[in-house]
Amino acid sequence: MSTGGERPWFFKYLQPGASAKDSLLTRRLLLRPLNRQDAKDFHAYARDPLVAKYVYWEPHKTLAQTRIILQGLMLQNRAEGLHTKALVLRDSLRMVGTIGLVWADKQNRVAELGFSLARDCWGQGLMAEALGAYLDYLFTTQGYERLEARHDILNPASGAVMRKAGMREEGLPPERVHYKGREASLVVYAARREDRQSTQHRETTKT
Repeated sequence: MSTGGERPWFFKYLQPGASAKDSLLTRRLLLRPLNRQDAKDFHAYARDPLVAKYVYWEPHKTLAQTRIILQGLMLQNRAEGLHTKALVLRDSLRMVGTIGLVWADKQNRVAELGFSLARDCWGQGLMAEALGAYLDYLFTTQGYERLEARHDILNPASGAVMRKAGMREEGLPPERVHYKGREASLVVYAARREDRQSTQHRETTKT
């Protein structure tokens, strides 16, 4: 990242009007606001039935549909402050996923998040890398105290990502969710700001 008051190298790729503080850099990823130019990359992975298998949305059928969905996400971000970010590979600048809030209770400082990632990026630790940075962003700059995430019990890989990013499993709620033509049990994970800051403090004092 640039220093001394210079704009970061990725500044030109941000959504018009966005500032550098709206984006996050990890070792391999740039997390930045969505923009209309993401449509083709978004469609390339969102049309994959395996990517859409354990999420509420269906695979995208056409690029036109993706553009409509993308515009809706951008409008929802502005209206509800859901902070959805595009996940962009730093080496190629290809948009390969999204991470954002499903809902947010700002009064009680609680929110639920969700994420998706292109299939050719699975198994590389990219999603856990993004999730860890995103949790810190929400706790540090947005003032949330508790962040939740859920995954279908048939999709344990998603739970592994949450654990690797520092979230804790809280178990199976009694209620089941109907989606994709079946009844599903969702495992709940959570992270608390107090716990995360305590862990980071212990790790810092060890070094």
